[in-house]
Amino acid sequence: MLKPLLFLVISIPFLFSSQISASPSDNALWGGSKVTPTEYKPQKVVYDVHVKTVEAVESVLDRASYLSTITGADPFDQSIVLVLHGKELSFFAIDNYKKYEELMKRAQSLVESEALTIRMCKIAAQSQGYSPEDIHGFIEMIPMGDAEIIRLQYEEGHAYMQ
Repeated sequence: MLKPLLFLVISIPFLFSSQISASPSDNALWGGSKVTPTEYKPQKVVYDVHVKTVEAVESVLDRASYLSTITGADPFDQSIVLVLHGKELSFFAIDNYKKYEELMKRAQSLVESEALTIRMCKIAAQSQGYSPEDIHGFIEMIPMGDAEIIRLQYEEGHAYMQ
């Protein structure tokens, strides 16, 4: 019993010293990751968008656009819907166009050119002082964002994304 304990006491400092002096390549014991080739079929997805910054909206647009691209961007076989119902609504107001011009041009372009739809909650818009006429025309106004997300999931088979 004493020999294994003695071995452990002597070995512990060497274990820690080798980890401290290890280079990054020494830590890649299993090598680097590799991309698994995967073919994705067209998808039905609803993004629940409730964000506060332009960067966060851009991130959602990036993800939705990339998903559309890798699944074929076929409006007949797929459906990608962004449901807006947070602070980001103000970015889509016509009065704020000059301030968010680049974001609006990109969003409108994605709606026009891909299988992407952007819908806005009328209740959330009203709570922020907007009526449907205050929002750019490429946005579809819906009665309630939460109800639309539920409808898309359970009636149309959309997967839920945040």
